[in-house]
Amino acid sequence: MDLRQQEKRQGREHEQDRGQGQDRDQGQGQGRDQGQGRDLGGRGRGAGPADGFTEAMSRLVSGVAVVSARRDDGRPCGLLVSSLCSYSASPPSILVALARSSRTCRELAAGPGAHFGVHLLARTHSALAQTFAGSSEDKFADVLWEWDGPVPRLAGVPVYAKCRTGVLLPHGDHVIVVGEVVDCAVAEAEPLVYFRRRLDWSLGPPARGRPPAG
Repeated sequence: MDLRQQEKRQGREHEQDRGQGQDRDQGQGQGRDQGQGRDLGGRGRGAGPADGFTEAMSRLVSGVAVVSARRDDGRPCGLLVSSLCSYSASPPSILVALARSSRTCRELAAGPGAHFGVHLLARTHSALAQTFAGSSEDKFADVLWEWDGPVPRLAGVPVYAKCRTGVLLPHGDHVIVVGEVVDCAVAEAEPLVYFRRRLDWSLGPPARGRPPAG
């Protein structure tokens, strides 16, 4: 699921849990998530299956990526996602889950053959991640990018894959998109890691004099 969809669900959970004094994160990279009174099976106080699922998935460590596409009016659009993975090596393919409500999803769900870009972000790109997790009508206004054919390509990202939509599988409030990779560029960088609703985790040892994150 993409991060904006997760945050909406988390906001509803916060309203339900406020009277119990639980401290819960309400933004990416901002608050804390203690997970008190809840277990991963959704059997905590007042936790239903959806609540337990959302809480459990916040414990899944993942990278994050910006998915970009061209709108019908010729302008770029994009959103931040955490649900993506390699799908096959032959042909090279990427699977990504997009919220049905997103503009980018609507552009790609028109049918097979649409082109889109997948940009894996580096640890230094937390501000870029916040931009594409937001709801601005013009997320590309203050970022460096260029057209790669029909795909808006962000500058300076460690991994970029240009994809062509192959399979669309609607399910629930998301659409699973399988994109065949037609071009790919890779550079070395420490990845931006998303875990427990925060974007400031590091895969390396903590800096001297600084306590570990979390």
